[in-house]
Amino acid sequence: MAEKKRLLVIDSNSLIHRAFHALPPLTAKEGELVNAVYGFLLVFFRVLKDFQPDFIAAAFDLPVPTFRHKKFKEYKAKRPPTPKELSSQIPKVKEVLRAFNAPIFEKQGFEADDIIGTIAREAPILWRQDGRGPKIETIIVSGDLDTLQLVDSNTKNYTLRRGLKDAVLYDEKLVKEKYQGLTPSQILDFKGLKGDPSDNIPGVAGIGEKTAIKLISEFGSLESLYEEIKRESQKAKSIKPKLKEILVHSKEQAFLSKMLVTIKQDVPIDFNLKKCQWKDYDRNKVIKIFVSLSFKSLIGRLPTPGAEKKTKSEKLKIGDNLTMW
Repeated sequence: MAEKKRLLVIDSNSLIHRAFHALPPLTAKEGELVNAVYGFLLVFFRVLKDFQPDFIAAAFDLPVPTFRHKKFKEYKAKRPPTPKELSSQIPKVKEVLRAFNAPIFEKQGFEADDIIGTIAREAPILWRQDGRGPKIETIIVSGDLDTLQLVDSNTKNYTLRRGLKDAVLYDEKLVKEKYQGLTPSQILDFKGLKGDPSDNIPGVAGIGEKTAIKLISEFGSLESLYEEIKRESQKAKSIKPKLKEILVHSKEQAFLSKMLVTIKQDVPIDFNLKKCQWKDYDRNKVIKIFVSLSFKSLIGRLPTPGAEKKTKSEKLKIGDNLTMW
């Protein structure tokens, strides 16, 4: 049987942000800060080696409001401004990716997560339309857990945990273990109730993780929960009066929160698998960039597209505590 193909989708901004805060200040010969670029490349090289992808795509945020900000003006309002020392490194990361012939995707009004969600949805569809043989597997590489909701039979999530050195490869089973039985798609309902403080998403005041998991486990979804409450079903009568009062009072906020955390999978982008093929690149061009960034130590680690695949015994396992280097 032909070996399945693999698409690597990079949550670029989350990796850059993590690298910036994980590494000490590093400067190029001209004095500009490049620690985030260096850290990004450490992760990039590692996932290329471990996953040996056939296709690569890099998703980026744009520094403009998204549809979520228009729906809820307080969205991410409590986050401190992005340091200029970090934002100034994003164009350098893009320059390096382009030198590696890795396509960059970004869309005004949407976040990188929405780009990733769209690619994860479209990749297997495009693959089947082309009449290809083996399945295509999508690996999302991210610095946070937001994209766990996208995990399915075709999609896994490679998530950094501490700094840049530890990562976990999530499949559907491992996501369910992490969220005490909830499926990846139910993370949306869970956060609709619990909220997400990191993005200033309110959820329902007074409902924490334990209660949110219990309610979604029992009722299946936010929609089903409120439908049962509306019908005053026997099932809904098991909810304590005080909790039911809170839920009814905060219904609009719960559904707003669910909408805000839901990653869109229909962003109008020009996604073409053929253009994402991981293939030869101009090594001299990359080396020139690395020298300008004072990354001479990375030149000997330049990846080779199409290198021999790992043997079965060497392949990464789901849930492994993966050491980056």
